[in-house]
Amino acid sequence: MNGPANSEPSGIQEEYDDQELDARRARWTASGTGALLALAGLAAAALRAAGSAPALVPAAYGFGAAVCVLAAVLGSRGRTRRALWLLIVGVMVMALGDQFD
Repeated sequence: MNGPANSEPSGIQEEYDDQELDARRARWTASGTGALLALAGLAAAALRAAGSAPALVPAAYGFGAAVCVLAAVLGSRGRTRRALWLLIVGVMVMALGDQFD
């Protein structure tokens, strides 16, 4: 029974596959970017803590890195819009902390 009632049009299946691929790509991008920014923030916090910067600077980098870790977790779970906004907030916190130096 391979009649038209039982088969799905190939265009709809291809569109569904494309959407699934786009969603997977968005999750990987959000989680990868969050992890990369978190590592950069932690490295900057360690370098600033070892130097003569005020205590607020490494704390801001560390807090921004923690926000980016949260964004990576949310991104891996499919919450890519929230992850994007948290990535923006995390980078802004790190940039603000750099202004105190």
